[in-house]
Amino acid sequence: MAEKLKVLFLCTGNSCRSQMAEGWARHLKGDIIEAFSAGVNPVNVSQRAIKVMAQAGVDISNHRSKHVEELTGLDFDYVVTVCDSAKEHCPFFANARKMIHKSFSDPANTSGTDEQVMAEFRRVRDEIKAFVQSMPQILEKE
Repeated sequence: MAEKLKVLFLCTGNSCRSQMAEGWARHLKGDIIEAFSAGVNPVNVSQRAIKVMAQAGVDISNHRSKHVEELTGLDFDYVVTVCDSAKEHCPFFANARKMIHKSFSDPANTSGTDEQVMAEFRRVRDEIKAFVQSMPQILEKE
């Protein structure tokens, strides 16, 4: 059996997009991908992200935000920055085979009614799901 690809999803706060990406990768590609997530300035995992992922059948309620330094010493096949800020402040991963940037808009910055904000969280969740479904082929093309 081939070794799983180690993929780190990196975002600023490790509260939403990177958490959803890790959740989708574990749920959809857990047989071929060992997924991690971290942030350059972590904050608590978004309750809205937890809720929309649960609505899609993926439980990330036990996830916690991690600083990228907590993963020091791990070798990654891919580091995927999922927000522009993380790309700009991404630390150097000497042992990462490839660094890739795939930006998703931050649903936490959405204003409006609770339902409008939740709709944006669901939209971003679904974009991340589509990206993860295309892994690892999409990573090889980048």
